[in-house]
Amino acid sequence: MNNREMKLKKFFCTGPAVVVACDHGEFDGPIPGMVDLKETFLRINPEVDGVLVSPGMLRFSGELFTRKKAPLAIGRLNWNTVYCFQWQYHQAVSCFAFSPEEALFAGVEMALVSLTLKTGSEERDARNVAIFRELTGKCHQLGLPVMGEYFPAESEKLSPEELHARVKTGSRILSELGADLVKTFFTVDFEEVVAGCPIPILILGSTKMPSPLQALKLAARAISEGSRGVVFGRNALQVPDSLSFQAALVKVVKSCLAPEEAVKEFNLQDEP
Repeated sequence: MNNREMKLKKFFCTGPAVVVACDHGEFDGPIPGMVDLKETFLRINPEVDGVLVSPGMLRFSGELFTRKKAPLAIGRLNWNTVYCFQWQYHQAVSCFAFSPEEALFAGVEMALVSLTLKTGSEERDARNVAIFRELTGKCHQLGLPVMGEYFPAESEKLSPEELHARVKTGSRILSELGADLVKTFFTVDFEEVVAGCPIPILILGSTKMPSPLQALKLAARAISEGSRGVVFGRNALQVPDSLSFQAALVKVVKSCLAPEEAVKEFNLQDEP
């Protein structure tokens, strides 16, 4: 078993994975729940399997990744205008941000490399694929597993059926391009997405849910339809008690605890 396989085995060693995403500042700047970086890391439950960050954030992470049974540090390597909703970009241009060597030196144990296709330009799509392949190939040479993120252009404007079609195709393309696992949207027929993709898929939380219960229900449904885990950012950190919510999320994802029971067990409250 090589180093990459060992990290993947560790990531899934207790079942479906729970990841907390706090890399939003790389595109949005400081947002509620993720203003002070050191304080943000203190609100991440060490029971989760991974934390998605910009490699530049790791210098502020304190002891989170050095303690025994620490979560995996997942570092985002490319930067893409598809995430800059506040600037109303529309072309989904990807560029290199961190090299795999820089990320590894910073402490990254798994890389995230995103891909957006059908951007409106064949040349841009091909460039996005070339960036994905270059980063993925270098990561694998260094023993870093790659989480490929498929994020459609202008996702907020797509119908549920259009989003599903994009995600189904994009997830398979990521697997064929060498990703070890996929992070993407939950869709109206997620089982079909899973059936067409030979590597594990984790769903992203997308927009902030109105209540912890609804976020937990999304996680439970995704797992029941074949997801190998969840990646929650706003839904895990923009809540009154983030540590308790993340503990509940772990129970729902790994132990199939009913969301309603998790809300009661961890005394989760809606935002005021």
